[in-house]
Amino acid sequence: MDRELLHQIREGDKEAFQELYNKYAEYALRTAAAITRNKMNAADAVQETFIRIYKNIESFDIDKPFEPWLYRILVNECNRILSKNSNTILIDDFIQNNLQGAIEDQRKFEEYESLYKAIESLDDNNKIPIILKYLKGFKENEIAEILGINVNTIKSRLFKGRQKLKTLIEKLERGSDNYESNGR
Repeated sequence: MDRELLHQIREGDKEAFQELYNKYAEYALRTAAAITRNKMNAADAVQETFIRIYKNIESFDIDKPFEPWLYRILVNECNRILSKNSNTILIDDFIQNNLQGAIEDQRKFEEYESLYKAIESLDDNNKIPIILKYLKGFKENEIAEILGINVNTIKSRLFKGRQKLKTLIEKLERGSDNYESNGR
């Protein structure tokens, strides 16, 4: 279906672009919010991502999957915004502002509060691969393509990220307030 939409977009079909945007924007916004930890920055990153997709659609190989290309652009935009603007908010804040969209996510948040806090405290080298793999469902090779780094580096970052998460969650569940300084 994406391939057909991409062909239509290349031919100037604005409704096809709107359909592509509608299909991916909400998920992209959730991912951007998890990376930037700021609702406005996330919205800016998603908007800029889709502008770049529209402007560069001719250079995209339609025989390849669309999603890794989308998320590569999105992660790059998030990193650009973060390097330009260091004003961020905690993951708790955007969840409280209902950015994640689904009401059922609100109910489940309490069950995963320790996990969200632990992910939020990871450094970007571990946090972004963790988000892409476990929250977005990408495979290691797709994450490597999105981030433009070696797949073995991704595997290492995921392994280290999982180890850090386990330690952080254990400390959070025991009520330790020092989890952040030990997680980075």
